[in-house]
Amino acid sequence: MDNLCCFNSIVGGRSSCSSGKGRSHNGAVKYGFALLKGKANHPMEDYHVAKFITQLQGHELGLFAIYDGHLGDSVPAYLQKHLLPNILKDEEFWTDPNRSILKAYEKTDQAILSHSPDLGRGGSTAVTAILIDGRKLWVANVGDSRAVLSKNGQAMQMSIDHEPSTERGSIENRGGFVSNLPGDVARVNGQLAVSRAFGDKNLKLHLRSDPDIQNADINSNTDLLILASDGLWKVMSNQEAVDIAKKTKDPQRAAKKLAAEALNRDSKDDISCIVVRLKG
Repeated sequence: MDNLCCFNSIVGGRSSCSSGKGRSHNGAVKYGFALLKGKANHPMEDYHVAKFITQLQGHELGLFAIYDGHLGDSVPAYLQKHLLPNILKDEEFWTDPNRSILKAYEKTDQAILSHSPDLGRGGSTAVTAILIDGRKLWVANVGDSRAVLSKNGQAMQMSIDHEPSTERGSIENRGGFVSNLPGDVARVNGQLAVSRAFGDKNLKLHLRSDPDIQNADINSNTDLLILASDGLWKVMSNQEAVDIAKKTKDPQRAAKKLAAEALNRDSKDDISCIVVRLKG
């Protein structure tokens, strides 16, 4: 199992698979991640962030994110570099994190659209999680990458899947339409299978890019957090993912197991997964 991600082929200049792990400075929180290229014949389009940093006044922040790109990888690559820093740079972050996250998501999307000749016509989902001093968790998302928190082993979804079928009204109010053709998946203007995204300049009139934001207190009942792209969630329920991750103490091995199981269940998409073990 540990060698799941260790065929070192390079696709489009990036490894078709990677994994890694780390921990908070006091060692109380550990994380692991695994990214696995899907079966589609394009380069890997998932990007991630997983790290701890010490901020002003000695606060420690855990920063975690999954960015699932489409029509190329330039937008998720931009998000990997800029979205979380834009949140943390906002002067209101320590007093009003909700507002800072909203502003940073909007500012980052505007920057992507203004760079659109360089970044192409593609786009990306985002799910971001900021863990403050191991005690407070802020999660935001755009699109269908998902965050799931385990409380006493019970899965709690911390994000909202933004799908054209559930946000049809918003799309139609903006002059767009939702169609299941071609194929059997509801798409914005018959093209995009998410109703909110960064980038996607050609569809932006009909798309939202404002995030849903949720927060949670982390205490002795919260065991772990899973962030993953829809390559995992298309083939696995929230509770199944929590059950698999809980069985494996090492979060890197847990993330690899989740990716392997998604592949085993015939997921065709890129699969990226971060497991954060909140109780060491």
